[in-house]
Amino acid sequence: MSSPRERACPAAGGDEEGSEQALYEVRRKIYPRSVSGVFAHWRVALVFLTQAVFYGLPWLTWNGRQAVLFDLGARKFYLFGMVLWPQDIIYLTLLLILSALALFLFTAVAGRLFCGYACPQTVYTEIFMWIERLTEGDRFARIRLDAAPWSWRKIGRKGAKHAMWLMVAAWTGFTFIGYFSPIRELAGLAWQGALGPWQWFWLVFYSFATWGNAGFMREQVCKYMCPYARFQSVMVDPDTYVVTYDSVRGDPRGSRSRRIDPREAGLGDCVNCSICVQVCPTGIDIRDGLQYECIGCGACIDACDQVMDKMQYPRGLIRYASERAIALRLDAQQARRRLLRPRVLVYGAIWLALAAVFVGLLAGRQPLRVDVIRDRSVLAREVEGGVIENVYQLQLMNATERAMRVRLEVQGLPQLRVQGADGGTDIELAPASNRLWPVRVSLPVDGARSGTHRIEFIVRDGRDADGLRETSSFIVP
Repeated sequence: MSSPRERACPAAGGDEEGSEQALYEVRRKIYPRSVSGVFAHWRVALVFLTQAVFYGLPWLTWNGRQAVLFDLGARKFYLFGMVLWPQDIIYLTLLLILSALALFLFTAVAGRLFCGYACPQTVYTEIFMWIERLTEGDRFARIRLDAAPWSWRKIGRKGAKHAMWLMVAAWTGFTFIGYFSPIRELAGLAWQGALGPWQWFWLVFYSFATWGNAGFMREQVCKYMCPYARFQSVMVDPDTYVVTYDSVRGDPRGSRSRRIDPREAGLGDCVNCSICVQVCPTGIDIRDGLQYECIGCGACIDACDQVMDKMQYPRGLIRYASERAIALRLDAQQARRRLLRPRVLVYGAIWLALAAVFVGLLAGRQPLRVDVIRDRSVLAREVEGGVIENVYQLQLMNATERAMRVRLEVQGLPQLRVQGADGGTDIELAPASNRLWPVRVSLPVDGARSGTHRIEFIVRDGRDADGLRETSSFIVP
């Protein structure tokens, strides 16, 4: 049986015997050429910034604990001074929606800049390519090395590259686990080789994923696995700033000497050197127009600007510009005025509205929460002394990082009394804790007519005079 790469299908409209074409495109390995320039410096800066945040955040402490920790076992999420519980899923939902809308807004304005500068796939590919250039050399040296027969020199260079790749991947996997398990304890366990089964699994899985995606798959992830490349066309319009080749100025293309005036020779400014293709991490030719594979990294802009400098032509043959600006020959000020168009304004208005809701919910977040659960096994009972008693479970949650002493009261009927399992009405709540408190509410037999009566539990702490109120029902048989 042939592999998927080897499968073929008959050519359309072809009756000739053996007339077949490949069903799948065979991957052509890309050897990006190194480039320096303004946008290359920005990419390096973003690599350092994003990795400083990712690798450094788990090591920060806050009030004696890890500042950012997803404690899945305890079902808590520590985010600096906040403690979030599963009941706070609304905040995570809004945060994800805000992030998606911010991406839509950013894409409508400036295309796939996030992909080219801050996407984890791009960032780790940059790191791995830097290691590759360090161990194997630049583009042409790597091509020659891959074409050469195996030798001790080739084994040494390839081995050094993969060893460094695996170290970066392993440290990335370890840091990833450190967001879900206290990283200092994790470091001690890793040093002793005493990690648990799940910790080993995620360490190996995430390390292997980083090594495979950034070392081997690279542009394949962007082209085929990432859905963002596929639906970006919905958000991009003729006024979106993208990496653009100025065909009006650049065509007709052709090589020439610096001494030749391209206008007299009937040529455009493009010297057809193909360096813009050689530096592209996805291997496309930006001169063919905007393509979904383009991640907007600007490497071709830096490369083309260097060639223009050597030819003593103006920079900007390839630049960030909109399709409309190129077609209508708009200047920078005219093009910028087109940024505030209806699509951008709608995205921006929705984002601001949701951001206001998010901030409002966070500001009004209660430090103490209570849920009242009736004991359904016994709805009501009469105990000695002529007293009717209903039993409840109070789910108390302290969402702060300070100990809290609360007092329970009940209202709704005259002569109602409430007491906890220990006979008191006060209870201590540990910081960031969740506690189930059984309580009994009692009423004299002649205190109310038969039926269901609405009552209200009031939980007060020392800092909130009004208290937290939760309604329930009291049943008189």
